[in-house]
Amino acid sequence: MATQTSDLLALAAPRTVAVVRAVRDDQLHLPTPCRDYAVRDLLNHLYDVVVAFQALAAREQVTFAAKPDHLGQGWRDRFEAETRRLVAAWSDPASEEGVSPGMGMPQPVVGGMALLDLTVHGWDLAVATGQPYEAAPQTVPVLRELVAQLGAQGRQMGVFAEEVTAGPALPELSRLLGATGRDSAWSA
Repeated sequence: MATQTSDLLALAAPRTVAVVRAVRDDQLHLPTPCRDYAVRDLLNHLYDVVVAFQALAAREQVTFAAKPDHLGQGWRDRFEAETRRLVAAWSDPASEEGVSPGMGMPQPVVGGMALLDLTVHGWDLAVATGQPYEAAPQTVPVLRELVAQLGAQGRQMGVFAEEVTAGPALPELSRLLGATGRDSAWSA
């Protein structure tokens, strides 16, 4: 089976997996558009997100307190496998029902947060390591709606930085990035 969330994750995941696979070991120290995150830090965060949101699909409690380094032997293959598991976890129609006990939000919003991290952090990693990145076109309008819904709360919690104005002539991805506090013209 599939859900709207799993369909969108299935579109976004290969793009981010391709970026992650192309990150070279000599790039792990580079800065990213995420304040205080080098490439290694962001990869570890994204790995944690991909694993945690599998559990959130099943309404399990998760904690983001532990900060292990996932970049040992075979980390690129493991990231790809965990991303496939993420898509599969959100394929269960029950994953989109009700409210997340741990997050206190409707399950579709929680699934959207996983999609947002895959997409935006995929761009973050790509731009930090000099790779091209194009978001799945079907995901960007959905994510712009989600960020509009969660933006104020996300900024209060420090998840998003202050909005960066991106004019209507810019691509939709640039406007999404701006809404999360990123400048689409960022460079190291």
